[in-house]
Amino acid sequence: MSKKQKKLIAVLAVLSVIFSITPNAYAMHIMEGYLPPKYCIAWGILCIPFLVAGFLSIKKKLQDNRKNITLLAMAGAFIFVISSLKIPSVTGSCSHMTGTGLGAILFGFSTVSILGIIVLLFQAILLAHGGLTTLGANTFSMAIAGPLLSYGIYKLCKKLKVNRMVSIFLAAFLGDIFTYSVTSFQLALSYPSTEGGVMASVGKFLGVFAPTQLPLAVLEGILTVLIIMALENYAQPELKAINFIKEGE
Repeated sequence: MSKKQKKLIAVLAVLSVIFSITPNAYAMHIMEGYLPPKYCIAWGILCIPFLVAGFLSIKKKLQDNRKNITLLAMAGAFIFVISSLKIPSVTGSCSHMTGTGLGAILFGFSTVSILGIIVLLFQAILLAHGGLTTLGANTFSMAIAGPLLSYGIYKLCKKLKVNRMVSIFLAAFLGDIFTYSVTSFQLALSYPSTEGGVMASVGKFLGVFAPTQLPLAVLEGILTVLIIMALENYAQPELKAINFIKEGE
């Protein structure tokens, strides 16, 4: 690991500590005890195959090249840092960036499931953000659904020969929005509206999230582009090792 890479990781670590220390204990993601037990169990079970695939994916990447751990650690730190910045939005949850688009673009969506659940577990235990009972629901929305769409958007844009930076922005932006769409569905499924049922409740939750989440999603897209640009300048060998950029690019 070069000195520049060590400095980058150190800066991300310091920022994560600074941003995660807050006098407001308002929970991020879906808070502890907010979902009925049956939904907590169901979302947790739904995450299992993705987590197994993610574990195998990380294992293979490290077997192929042990230096991949540098970018994996950076992607995990990025998720932790920007998902610790929260804006209260609606009872039981709040708006925040996710940071998972970066990892999905670099490594694929399955790898991010492991990075995401580690971040969510640390935040639930150490920062009282989210919860252990709602870990499955939060993992599915932030570490599986969002990264899956981000990965799909990036690959589609690449196939259509869209500008790389535009592709990265769209992947991170839409992945963030989709994460909150899934979160809204999870909340609506547990607390359907008396008039209109689940879909009406989804619309209400999305309407409350939108004013804060849309600008945050734009900001996440920009930050993800800037991080990729920095990596292309300072970590080209690592990016080539994971086939993100090819020789000669």
